[in-house]
Amino acid sequence: MSAYHSKGKSGRGTKEERPKGTRISSEVALSLEAIRQRAKEGLLALCVGVGLNTLELLFERELEEKIGEKGKHKPGRKASRHGHETRPVVLGGREVRVSRPRARTVDGKEVVLESYTDGLLVVIDGSKALRRAVADVLGNDVPVQRCQVHKMRNVLDHLPEEQRPWVKRKLAAAWAEPDANMARKALEALADSLEKNYPGAAASLREGLEETITINRLMLTGALRRTIRSTNPIESAIEIARTTARRVKRWRNGNQVLRWALAGLQEAERRFRRVAGYRELPLLRMHLKGEVLHTTTSEAANA
Repeated sequence: MSAYHSKGKSGRGTKEERPKGTRISSEVALSLEAIRQRAKEGLLALCVGVGLNTLELLFERELEEKIGEKGKHKPGRKASRHGHETRPVVLGGREVRVSRPRARTVDGKEVVLESYTDGLLVVIDGSKALRRAVADVLGNDVPVQRCQVHKMRNVLDHLPEEQRPWVKRKLAAAWAEPDANMARKALEALADSLEKNYPGAAASLREGLEETITINRLMLTGALRRTIRSTNPIESAIEIARTTARRVKRWRNGNQVLRWALAGLQEAERRFRRVAGYRELPLLRMHLKGEVLHTTTSEAANA
């Protein structure tokens, strides 16, 4: 009866009044509507949708803190917005795409969003150009693991054949140390022992030494550690791409090269298998997002 008497002359119910102080912003209203739509698709879709909305909101808030609000003049602004890009993230056990705002400094460098790069580990060989590109695009705080296979090869190339076996054993033993400080001391001691007779090998070992023990600082063990200690996974994909295009003898232009490279990488993707040590990925992610890397590095500097 109360519902009947609440109707006006037009036969329609009166509009429910929302208590004062509970006004919902248009931003939140849109998010709630997106949540309602995804709830119809199931619990997993709902969780993924909420996660995506939250990520995009975090990106926007962080960018506002770094360079100021969009559309508002800020004296002395050191960076400006540079559109959006779609990037992959893993939510709900699957890869989905998220829209990430971009910004560049006045000298053209990318503004790094920590809310996106947290949890990222870059594994590269000893190329200085690659290392510089990582710093330019992702910033200087992104942890980098230098390929231990490449580093060992570079050091051994400076030694005569008869000296290589014992140095190889020393390198392998140092990198196998679970404690990063012990690994660092072993490598520095090896470099010191090589300095007098083989200064080239000593210099090669010292160059980028700290980045060869990033996985030690992250306290990785087992199969996952063996997987990301080198660039072998990506090199396997490149080798498949090279094999796919091996019969092409005449390259007409750059577009043809790109098409064949893409075809080769798609063939490599078809052969991808589960990462060895994948069960340890949550532990890696936790250490990357936590203070483990920064704390151990500072402790080493103060030792």
